[in-house]
Amino acid sequence: MTSLTTATGPTGSGVPVVNEVVGVPGGIGEPARSARAGALDAWLRRIFPARAGVALVAVGGLGRRQCAPYGDLDLVLLHAGVAGIDELAASLWYPIWDAGLRLDHSVRTVAEALSVAQDDVKVALGLLDARHVAGDPALTDQLARTATDHWRRTAIRQLPGLREITAARWEAHGELAFLLEGDLKEAAGGLRDVGILRAIATAGVTDALRPAVHAAHRRLLDTRDALHQQVGRRVDRLLAQERDGVAALLGLRQPQLGAPVGAASVGPASDGGASDGGASGGRAPVRDDAPPPVAEGDTLLRLVAGDARTVSHALDDAWRAADRLRSGRHRAAPGRPVRRPVARDVVEQDGELVLARTAIGARPDPSLSLRIAAAAATTRLPIARATCEWLAAYCPPLPAPWPPAARAALTTLLGAGPGLVPAWETCDRYGLIDGWLPEWTRLRSLPQHNPVHRFTLDRHLVQTAYEASRHTREVERPDLLLLGAFLHDIGKGLPGDHSTVGAPLAEAVATRIGLPPAEAALIGTLVRLHLLLPDVATRRDLSDPKTVAGVAERVGDTGTLELLHALVQADAAATGPAAWSGWKGRLIAELVARVRTTLDTGVVPAPPAPDPALVAGPLPVVHLGEDRVAVAAADRRGLLATVAGCLALHRLEVISADAATVDGRALVECRVQPRYGLAPDPIALSADLRRAVAGDVSVIQRLRGRALAARSRGAAPRVVWHREAATDAVLLELRAADAAGLLYRVTCALDEAGAQVRAARISTLGGDVVDAFYLVGGWPPDEQRARVEAAVLAAV
Repeated sequence: MTSLTTATGPTGSGVPVVNEVVGVPGGIGEPARSARAGALDAWLRRIFPARAGVALVAVGGLGRRQCAPYGDLDLVLLHAGVAGIDELAASLWYPIWDAGLRLDHSVRTVAEALSVAQDDVKVALGLLDARHVAGDPALTDQLARTATDHWRRTAIRQLPGLREITAARWEAHGELAFLLEGDLKEAAGGLRDVGILRAIATAGVTDALRPAVHAAHRRLLDTRDALHQQVGRRVDRLLAQERDGVAALLGLRQPQLGAPVGAASVGPASDGGASDGGASGGRAPVRDDAPPPVAEGDTLLRLVAGDARTVSHALDDAWRAADRLRSGRHRAAPGRPVRRPVARDVVEQDGELVLARTAIGARPDPSLSLRIAAAAATTRLPIARATCEWLAAYCPPLPAPWPPAARAALTTLLGAGPGLVPAWETCDRYGLIDGWLPEWTRLRSLPQHNPVHRFTLDRHLVQTAYEASRHTREVERPDLLLLGAFLHDIGKGLPGDHSTVGAPLAEAVATRIGLPPAEAALIGTLVRLHLLLPDVATRRDLSDPKTVAGVAERVGDTGTLELLHALVQADAAATGPAAWSGWKGRLIAELVARVRTTLDTGVVPAPPAPDPALVAGPLPVVHLGEDRVAVAAADRRGLLATVAGCLALHRLEVISADAATVDGRALVECRVQPRYGLAPDPIALSADLRRAVAGDVSVIQRLRGRALAARSRGAAPRVVWHREAATDAVLLELRAADAAGLLYRVTCALDEAGAQVRAARISTLGGDVVDAFYLVGGWPPDEQRARVEAAVLAAV
């Protein structure tokens, strides 16, 4: 609850409810929560200063008897206008604070509490949980009864405002079902939404608290209990590093693949997994290509996703029921609702899509479910619950290959833009997706163990198709772009490289959908190569003709190149903000332009000429741009290392670096970005660069001191050699944990080992880097490679 007047005590410590002063038990599950509430009630009664005309009322978790191990106390001190109420309140609040408990409190008369509830819908909802703890029970009864009666009379008017507040919260916290690290309370489908469902049910709008919702609610509460005990403090966000520990506390075991999430995946402490509206029905059988059992933490994430979906779906139904009730009350003339055709066999009725009467025949069209899904996505109208249930029960399976109407409907659905995600989720809720794509069972709620990803795999695939719809006008075959975007990660969760493993799976899906062999093969190519452009652009020297020629050979034609470029942008946007940046987009665009020229003309573009400003004038030369640093100095070994160290000293990350020698001048050009988001002082940076490349000992000493203090940590680093990756160089690739000054230390080590670096490409993947160094010369003998490799690993 948001208290009437919120305040936190002097400690504000978040000390656990489990303490010796209060004597509250720990534990997970409904009995433990009820026991905590009972113990807190008893303790509060002991410290309550008994006085006529005063009552202590619990709201929030304590009011519902759902106390988490490290939860807050939400209390209202009611009074009938008695004198000295402030002193009485202080005598109650301070013992609670002294016990180390977090407290949200207010002091009100019944009239004042009801007045605030009339102006604040969140307070009105909080009072629905009001429960007597101590003092005059008549006051509590008056508040609870009047607040509930008022809510029932005014709920229809207040629900639109509550819906706006809820939508803003969802925008801030995302959807729990699809987040890899979601907030169990505030995210869409979380515990906060169950409170809204309870309020809607109290108002009599609809039966929002069905058995499936009760079961999902209990499991979410259990998960939060376990999270509190795992972390040792109040926390609602389920971080990746806590999942395994929480799963162990819940007694989860690895699920049988193909079983409904929430049933076989829970241990003896759980009540099993009822689901809502057919969400867990129609599961495909276990496949021969199934991956090995997932970890318990992944089982927990999939279980939470299923429960969040149940809550979200129930709330969607409740909002629509409220809309229908409100529109019915304001309908100008009585009578049957108006039906408006929106597509073949699909009509709109009361703001929902239903089947036309002619579509419900003895032999329904197998493409009917896809066509109504496409209509829902394009019109952004929900599909009626009864219609979804009818489709799940009576729509026949699609033949292989699909009929043209089904294939066209899928393209329309994937290209519908913002309407795609809600329409897809509704169809998934009722098991329709599994009928279209048997592979979906394996992909549903699958975690992605990469810090740049924000969504589970299923949502990532749908989101990528949505993002690809923004680029359909940039390619000749938008239908293939949408399908390739949707299938690009279909190989994840299976052993091996997901691009390689996923290509034949995607090609098989495309064939089943009805694409001709050449187009199905192109879908496989898109899946196999969907990481080619970003990998090459960020890890290879784009001025090297061999780099461009190699990409052109693998891509084959400009049409495929355009599709890959659009797919890369859609994939990055669907992954998360860390997957894309301006510099990455420019590198990929540069690579695409050079490859397109090669494919059009058959001639690899010549490397760009050095910056004229660097090859003329007195030395040293230092040019600073928004994301570019260029230096020219007298030719000497170690210049790249010196520049890289100076940039690290000023907290600049090097994205790419090129070194060349022209007429006795050593030229170094680097693309950079601030490590912590703040650009350095350009005057100080320029001065340090000039002094460093001129051999100033004081700057060199500062570089070495900073480098030694910032060693990388984490898993053991690894060196990989590539023999044929460059025209005039050998490629050394370092994979290690990221750290400030890493490029400086490695380039110094390479220089001391006698290796000359022509170019470097720095690719950061979360907390790790893949750094590629072009070493001038041919393939070195084994002893020399071993010496260079040892020097690099020692520097890391």
